[in-house]
Amino acid sequence: MAISLRLNEKEADLFRRYADIKGLSLSEMVRQAVLNQIEDEIDLQAYEKAYAAYLENPVTYTLSEAEKELGLL
Repeated sequence: MAISLRLNEKEADLFRRYADIKGLSLSEMVRQAVLNQIEDEIDLQAYEKAYAAYLENPVTYTLSEAEKELGLL
């Protein structure tokens, strides 16, 4: 799949220089940046869901307690 991206000269130069510094092709740099942004958004949504659940039931466990509860000890 090919995607087109419109940049002004200043932006294009910045993108090229950054990709060169990182030793990446421009395409790979953009691909990684977009994937990282998506992963960050997914992580934030998971955090918000977990935090909301914690606020409803603010009980915490130590690692030892959790291992015991799960039968891992």
